[in-house]
Amino acid sequence: MIQPIPGGGGSAPSGPVTLPPGLPSLEELERLDPAELDELLGLKPKYDMPPGARRSMEQVGLLDASEGGMPVGSVGRQPVSLVRASLNGLKTPMISRWGHILVRRALVSRLETPAGMAPAEFAGLRAKALNSMGEFEAARGIAQDIDVGNWNKTLADAAVNSFIATGDITGACPAVRFRGALRDDAQWRMLGSICNAFAGESASARSALIRMRNQNTAPAIDVLLAQRYAGAAGRGRSAVNLEWQGVEELNPWRYGLALALGAEIPGELTDDLGTYYQRVAARNPALSVVDRMGPAERAAREGIFSSRALIDLYGQFYAENGNEGTWGPLAAQLRNAYIATDPGERLAAIKAVWGNETPDYARLVLTAYAAARLPASQELAEDAGPLIASMLAAGLDKDALEWGEVVPEGSQGWAQLVLAQPSRSTPVGSGDVDAFIDDDTSSGQRKSAFLVAGLAGLGRLENGAVNSYSQSLGLELGRQTRWSRMVSRAGELRNQPLVSFLVGVGMQGEGWDRMTPRHLFYIVRALNNAGLASEARMIAAEAVARG
Repeated sequence: MIQPIPGGGGSAPSGPVTLPPGLPSLEELERLDPAELDELLGLKPKYDMPPGARRSMEQVGLLDASEGGMPVGSVGRQPVSLVRASLNGLKTPMISRWGHILVRRALVSRLETPAGMAPAEFAGLRAKALNSMGEFEAARGIAQDIDVGNWNKTLADAAVNSFIATGDITGACPAVRFRGALRDDAQWRMLGSICNAFAGESASARSALIRMRNQNTAPAIDVLLAQRYAGAAGRGRSAVNLEWQGVEELNPWRYGLALALGAEIPGELTDDLGTYYQRVAARNPALSVVDRMGPAERAAREGIFSSRALIDLYGQFYAENGNEGTWGPLAAQLRNAYIATDPGERLAAIKAVWGNETPDYARLVLTAYAAARLPASQELAEDAGPLIASMLAAGLDKDALEWGEVVPEGSQGWAQLVLAQPSRSTPVGSGDVDAFIDDDTSSGQRKSAFLVAGLAGLGRLENGAVNSYSQSLGLELGRQTRWSRMVSRAGELRNQPLVSFLVGVGMQGEGWDRMTPRHLFYIVRALNNAGLASEARMIAAEAVARG
């Protein structure tokens, strides 16, 4: 027996059917891909994690205080405008290698967000600053410490830049697929097609990229690279030829995708790589060790690479290539700097790596541990200055200080050691400083100015001597600016992250000719007051070595 439908009454509905406003036609619905249909019907999820797995944004960062990070609550109560301005001010690499290391540590520390600032903005500004310093892996880590459902455009932009620089193109997929409304530009749409292909929607991804190319939405080579990358997720039904003819310059998208794909870039585009591309190349495992050597030296000079990382890369080169090529003789000399039995032979090998009387700072970073193995003796005292600079470039201050009884007072080595000493019971004598000034042949006596500024910042000169040298060398150490007042106050309050951000703002530039002794004085003093004496000492010593 068939039962009637409850409430149906067996009668057909009467009257017109009213559809919701703005509903697409049947033909339009048929043309929508599954993702667009889900978004239209409100079925598209906003998070890539279930509620129980979502992470708190109370603290964001990679390095906890127990792991060497800075105090977690340091900026929680600081003015939002000050924190935002200091982070926005980190636009270029640091002049100082040790300044770079300090600012990187502050940016990756696990910190509470300043009251009144959104956690996503705080993370986004930090990731953006790390990208500008060439610390792309750290920037990616900061972005991935926040669930994509909480991202804003600032964080999305910084994250995508880090994904492209590290070759982790599909790392952007959670944001592109779940937060597609964050951006609406050609690059974002190309990423969307790539991510759709890796989600199993190869046909629609291929069609979308072909439309972009036909409509000139983006340069042809950019779309072709996206097509080649998306094709790696499909069944390989069609090949994509990369047509570089007519391409006059690289951009991060082209370089990042070409490296990720293992595609050859025409030599005319890579013969003179800019600084951004060198920083990308230094760590990119898709490149051969030969192609990474030059970029790695830049990375070591700037503080991106440690001394050990650069030594390891030279070791890898020597294991693969021996004495061959441009870098072979250098790698062989570096090896001799460690294995030679006679200290004089080891010193000769170190000096061969340096290459000339004023070696590139990257080479000093490279030879730091070899220099530390040399005995402090009068026979080697003539080269004590660069040897000490080499050791301090890697933070080997204990080894460097063993030369204290060897170097003559007033010499280059002495100047670095009086700055690198962890503590002093008495001020530095004016006679020794005068001797250094008299022998200083640097441009505009910059080294002397940096020595006085560093000693004054560390409190190692009598007040009368500071005033006297400031006047005679034209240092104007007492003149204040808005920046100097802010960094000094942050130091007095021992706010380590904030003083580090402000120090980074004061060290923007490409060379030490851009650093004034007055800026160095306030930087060193603020760091010393904030409990960052080790960093203050290393920056001051580096200034004298490189000034």
